[in-house]
Amino acid sequence: MKKILYINGNPQNTQASYSRRVGEYLLSKFEDEEATVEVFNVYDEFVPLIDEDVLGAWGSLRAGKDFADLSIDQQKKVGRMSEILTQFKAADEYVFVTPLWNFSVTPMLKAYIDNVMIAGETFYYTENGPEGLLKGKKARVIQASGGFYNNSEAAGMEHGSNFLETVLKFMGVSDIDQVFVEGVAIPGQSDEERLAPVYAVVDELVA
Repeated sequence: MKKILYINGNPQNTQASYSRRVGEYLLSKFEDEEATVEVFNVYDEFVPLIDEDVLGAWGSLRAGKDFADLSIDQQKKVGRMSEILTQFKAADEYVFVTPLWNFSVTPMLKAYIDNVMIAGETFYYTENGPEGLLKGKKARVIQASGGFYNNSEAAGMEHGSNFLETVLKFMGVSDIDQVFVEGVAIPGQSDEERLAPVYAVVDELVA
């Protein structure tokens, strides 16, 4: 049975979030499929940051120390990172949901990526350069933005969906669909008018 990991990077509730509404619309399309869906809300879960504890723990483990030799804080953080990584590697398909904040993904979604983009686990280095270890998996990225960036003169300013596509391909995930909800901060359209064409795009992707 296919495993879908739904990673929500938006701290707002669904009604206040365009990206979450589109994400949940996509999830509804999986109800008739033979698939299990796990939801990971990065603002509700403990997602460790790469800090002094984590870097020190990694250095100690590389030097041959046992996990039990680490401090309590180090064990808590590195152990949690291992759990997040294991869940990520076990999935067959990923759905990332995020707003575009200050031209990038939300800070806790970036922290989540730091938990799963690990050398030797999701990619490795070869004499010919880095090689992804997650080949054969699929990803869908849903992003909402206040302005218009996709296929516009402002495309170079957009480091949200572009960042996610870059890291996913680096880890070997090359089958990536991107869904954009743009211009949500610009007056003149109702929610229904903004979302109807986006829902149509989702329908086409899952058809």
